[in-house]
Amino acid sequence: ATRRKMPELRVLSALDAARLQWYHFKAIMIAGLGLFTDAYDLFCIAPIMKMISQIYYHKDSIGTAVLSISYVIALFGTALGQLIFGYLGDRVGRRKVYGLCLLIMVFSSFGCGFSVCTTRRSCVMASLAFFRFVLGLGIGGDYPLSATIMSEFANKKTRGAFIAAVFSMQGLGILMSSAVTMAVCEAFKMAGEGSLEKMEAAGVETLAPAESDIAWRLILMIGAIPAALTFYWRMLMPETARYTALVENNARQAAKDMQKVMSVSMSQVAEDTSSETLELPPSTSSSYKLFSRRFFSLHGRDLFAASANWFLVDVVFYTSNLLLSQIFSFSNKPLNSTNVYDSAFEVAKLAAIVAACSTIPGYWFTVYFIDRIGRVKIQLMGFFCMAVVYLVAGVPYSWYWSKHEKTNKGFMVLYGLIFFFSNFGPNTTTFIIPAELFPARFRSTCHGISGAAGKFGAIVGTVGFLWATQHGEEDKGEVFPEARRVRIAFLILGAVCIAGVLVTYFYTRETIGRSLEENEEDEIDSTCASSGNELFPIE
Repeated sequence: ATRRKMPELRVLSALDAARLQWYHFKAIMIAGLGLFTDAYDLFCIAPIMKMISQIYYHKDSIGTAVLSISYVIALFGTALGQLIFGYLGDRVGRRKVYGLCLLIMVFSSFGCGFSVCTTRRSCVMASLAFFRFVLGLGIGGDYPLSATIMSEFANKKTRGAFIAAVFSMQGLGILMSSAVTMAVCEAFKMAGEGSLEKMEAAGVETLAPAESDIAWRLILMIGAIPAALTFYWRMLMPETARYTALVENNARQAAKDMQKVMSVSMSQVAEDTSSETLELPPSTSSSYKLFSRRFFSLHGRDLFAASANWFLVDVVFYTSNLLLSQIFSFSNKPLNSTNVYDSAFEVAKLAAIVAACSTIPGYWFTVYFIDRIGRVKIQLMGFFCMAVVYLVAGVPYSWYWSKHEKTNKGFMVLYGLIFFFSNFGPNTTTFIIPAELFPARFRSTCHGISGAAGKFGAIVGTVGFLWATQHGEEDKGEVFPEARRVRIAFLILGAVCIAGVLVTYFYTRETIGRSLEENEEDEIDSTCASSGNELFPIE
């Protein structure tokens, strides 16, 4: 079969063939610190809500509606941020929007800590919700831009591993949020030991001294530090060569930018640096618009697969995180006799154990194998193995696991496997694939759309879980998963994973070893075929 090709840009060929060098690792760290901050900010909310419930609600429990809003407001902001900043990344440029997202994250993290009011809980929760939403906007923009920038700087051979390494920083962010929470709680507990003893002697049921209101605010504000440290380095990064060459149609500037940061042979890019701005014919460089009929004929299947898979895996991933803190308890004390620091400490400790033993190893298995066995196989394996684990844990849950869950190591191992295969599987590959499937002028937008679908899946899973596990009138608003309800949740999540297997198998394309420029060639193929004109030589 014959194939029409776009004019060869040596700067892009040089990127695909570039040897592994320092700038690749530097780009991984700069982009990865953004994902590190994202994970810190998103996953620190569970112990924070434990503290807030004891500080402001005392004997009352937080209503399910308030709890749902507290969890999902940042997710909703993230989904909106992915759509807005993903689109701007294709229109304004990756680098400019990248810096803006970081600034939003820095200032909103401080805003969360300075949430107004210290006595009126409705005022505190409303203020916190506002700043968490704004924080979500910044986090949302970081997703498509980090993935797109890393994919466009990477070479063809190790591109998957580079993007996976960026995403793996999420695991370290989750671990750090737990470590910071435990450290802050322990420090405040030791400093306020006298006031806690007085409260215990007075028979106060919920031990939340006044200074504990500072502790949760401090945990949230610390999330601004890695984002602020990254801003300087992000502003030193040039625009990606692929965006400059293919979207701005300036191959000469792309070659100059690449030579500043990467070690490449002058002969590799001499043709591009000596030529003036290279422009593709109008009929190919802007032959159709986003969401046009031709866009859907060329990319509709890929966009559906990327969005559907991300939606399904986030339903599972975020629901599993909520189930985690509800099912396991490492403290034998009932909540109302535990001080505010201990309750948050236990939630953070459990998250740290899972992150260290399951989540982080899963990420790095993907880094190692992604360019060896491919994205689709890893995604299929991850969805399938999670489905098996959910069924094995769910079917006998009501008559076996629920009676042994606090001490049964087998159940803990099973639950750890869910997080391992989520990250050595679809949680990572759904971040990678959208950054490789679409043309440069739509890449950030389509990644943002896919990611937003995922966050809506997270919202569905989170809200569905919180309301489904709500007790009756006698325990109004209290979240406590009964054995029967947990069993049903496991079986539903298993079915969601099976749906992921089907969508991956029938709709997801493999991208291993595929140059990003093949996406541009696919556009040219379609344009030439529809017009009947041979714009480029046939080989």
